[in-house]
Amino acid sequence: MAATESDPPPAPPDPARSPRAPHRWRDYALLLALACCWSSTYPLTKIGLGSIPPITFISARSLIAAGFLLMILRARGMRIPADARAWKLFAQQQTINSTIPFLMITWAQQYVAAAPTVVLASTTPIFAFLITWGITRHEPATLLKLAGAVLGLAGTAVIIGLDSLGGLGGNIFAEMAILVATVSFACATIFGLRLTEYDPMVVAAGSLLFGGLILLPAALIVEHPWTLRPTPEALAATVTMGIFSSALGLMLFYMCLTRLGTLTTNAQGYLRIPIGVGLSVVLLGETVPSNLALGLLLVMAGVAAMTVPGGGYGQRIDQFRARLNGRKSGPAAEE
Repeated sequence: MAATESDPPPAPPDPARSPRAPHRWRDYALLLALACCWSSTYPLTKIGLGSIPPITFISARSLIAAGFLLMILRARGMRIPADARAWKLFAQQQTINSTIPFLMITWAQQYVAAAPTVVLASTTPIFAFLITWGITRHEPATLLKLAGAVLGLAGTAVIIGLDSLGGLGGNIFAEMAILVATVSFACATIFGLRLTEYDPMVVAAGSLLFGGLILLPAALIVEHPWTLRPTPEALAATVTMGIFSSALGLMLFYMCLTRLGTLTTNAQGYLRIPIGVGLSVVLLGETVPSNLALGLLLVMAGVAAMTVPGGGYGQRIDQFRARLNGRKSGPAAEE
């Protein structure tokens, strides 16, 4: 039946529910690159916070990252959109993906040791699975992916050391703050799909610019950054974290969301743990955990389970059976 003038225009496709192309090895290479960028967060933050207070540190690295991306966008002949809708999305995404959770975790780390913090912060994939399965249902939330999230969390706990988790429960409010921050991270990976219509570099630049500017007044009022005497190592850590962890990392994050979906993108949270441990050993001289091999095995099993496409195992089994049947019927057909 022909459409009439009174008929409403067709709704634009929902990127969260539109079918995705099959995953390629380049997509998983992006996921590994994202894990490498974000794994440097742990040692670089420790170096930077040695002489730079947290609000100033977060604002500075965000503004450095935004400036870096804006220069690249200008070289590419691109601009950040100026409409209110785009900036509303940038503001909402940056708030739940960076500003609020980073401030909560930074505050909580004053009362919770580093090892329990890492394990608690690694629950993001589990929360993302529960939100996807119970609320949004924008992509298949299979039991295999849940098993992968649990295996990855177990591997993280083993790498950090089960003995170091004995202090959990010592400050329940700080630990709850870390868990709330991880829920915020999980929501950010899901609602970040609303930004897939924009170039990932544009989204990263706009979000980081908003995040840096919104924290700048608080840094000026509370921490008086002009009175600070940061060490050269802290300044280098701030610039490095701004360019690699924030600018490149956030751009890769939105690329992975578009290509791999939320549950698979969250798998990078577990890849960051062994990479971050390795960087801590190299940059900070920390010792290699005794259970690293077992933890790595669990982490890689969890990541494999979380990154396999929906129906991937079933399709491979069907293809394998078809090949076997073809081999069996081949000689008979020739006879």
